[in-house]
Amino acid sequence: MDVRRGSLILAAILLTLPACSTSRTVKAASVKPHKDRKPAPDFALKDVNGQTVTLSDYKGKVVLLDFWATWCGPCQVEIPWFKEFERQNKDKGFAVLGVAMDDEGWDVVKPFAQHMGINYRLVIGSDTVAQMYGGVDALPTTFLIDREGRIASIHIGLSGRRDFEDGIQELLQTSVNAGNSSAAMLIRAK
Repeated sequence: MDVRRGSLILAAILLTLPACSTSRTVKAASVKPHKDRKPAPDFALKDVNGQTVTLSDYKGKVVLLDFWATWCGPCQVEIPWFKEFERQNKDKGFAVLGVAMDDEGWDVVKPFAQHMGINYRLVIGSDTVAQMYGGVDALPTTFLIDREGRIASIHIGLSGRRDFEDGIQELLQTSVNAGNSSAAMLIRAK
């Protein structure tokens, strides 16, 4: 193989690294103002135990909703971060929910999850649910959802760990402050 051909192959690989798709990668990492957030579509998908999981099950929590696949390299980069976010924040009203988009379903997802030591809930996704979320064309695609079930930010492709951390902390803090303000208003009204 000549050097020019090798360089072209390397360039092609690097261009596809940010997301497991040929789609253009666009990031909207910052948390949207409350007034600009749209409701996250509810869904019903099965977990590894065959139990139905809905997004509305997580109402009142900040949720990191991650569309991913076992074959996606950038997804594998983010999984250890998500495991740590789950561990650090689960007692603060936060949850990670992974939506696996593997065609082979639990046959490949279950052993992969065990190998990676995934500590958050996983469900098997569908094209219908992907379409509900605007047509998930690249993996990973991750949504940060506030306690009211509204989409606060969208990360398409591989995002920086810090982008996720900042968004999660802002939503956890904002949600706490918003709750305290509402409680204070109720007390004053009495």
